[in-house]
Amino acid sequence: MSNANTILVTGAAGKVGRAFIERLLAEPQYDSFKVRALIHNRKLDAHSRIQNLYGSIEHRDVVEQAMDGVTHVVHLATCKETPDQIMDVAVKGLFWLLESCRTSSTFQQFILIGGDAGMGHFIYPHPVPVTEVQKHSAYPGCYALSKVLEEVMLEQYYIQYDLNGCCLRAPWIMEKDDFKYQLSFGEDVFGGPRWRDLVGPQLADEYRRKNTIPVMLDQDGQPVKRNFVHVDDLVSAILLSLDNPKARQHLFNISMDEPVDYGEMGKYLNSTRGLPTVEIKTGYHSTWLDNNKAKFLLGWRPAYDMKKLIDSAWDYVRAPGDPRMVWYPG
Repeated sequence: MSNANTILVTGAAGKVGRAFIERLLAEPQYDSFKVRALIHNRKLDAHSRIQNLYGSIEHRDVVEQAMDGVTHVVHLATCKETPDQIMDVAVKGLFWLLESCRTSSTFQQFILIGGDAGMGHFIYPHPVPVTEVQKHSAYPGCYALSKVLEEVMLEQYYIQYDLNGCCLRAPWIMEKDDFKYQLSFGEDVFGGPRWRDLVGPQLADEYRRKNTIPVMLDQDGQPVKRNFVHVDDLVSAILLSLDNPKARQHLFNISMDEPVDYGEMGKYLNSTRGLPTVEIKTGYHSTWLDNNKAKFLLGWRPAYDMKKLIDSAWDYVRAPGDPRMVWYPG
């Protein structure tokens, strides 16, 4: 590493951005890094090594200001199912960032956080583990399409300009009590599916009253296996990628060693916390993200398995100043 580094973090006030910046500033080996946090509509606490900038990457002048003197980029900013914005933010915004990187005299490395939406996650059948060489397969909607376009654009900058970058492809990212609320039959459900819509309001209210856990089944009546990653494990992968020559121009699946089996999850919650379960048949499919490439090249290992993911979510107690806020559905 050089004596002085400035790392631009887009989407810096989000779930991953906050966790990444906190770890980067806390670990002595990254003392040479200062953070330029690009924020759109939230806030970060003041810190001597953080410079806050406000704006959207869809605007070239904002990107050029943010990139001035930057050595590293961790790109987290995105949109969800917002057709009016997503191409400007996800596609044009990434283009402005990459253009600035390739013409910069200080730039060293670009790290993109991708998503398994670009592989269709549990929307399509995947009869074998999903590796980094499998073709993209976006499910219907603009968000999944944007994740495909991001990965492809970055790959083309490797080919066109030999850009030093890597992509860390993550499934659904969990923190705090997210996983608990992913299983709620109430309106407070985090992400999808919306269990309430699948069973109807009357049954949903009864299930919620009894703290019933939904066990998602596929079309054949088998428990679905679904990929997750804890934010702490994703942050570890980002840090291991920083200035790592083995990360150069590679795509990595960053996920738990095994996807969560909804059947085993239900059994565990029943045996450890006495929670009842109900099976719900859906049209979704099991998927298994293979994370061996990240283990082999980066030396990365996820700390969270299914049991730890469950226990951390159920044991989490929110402080008075830590209200539950869902900025987007999933």
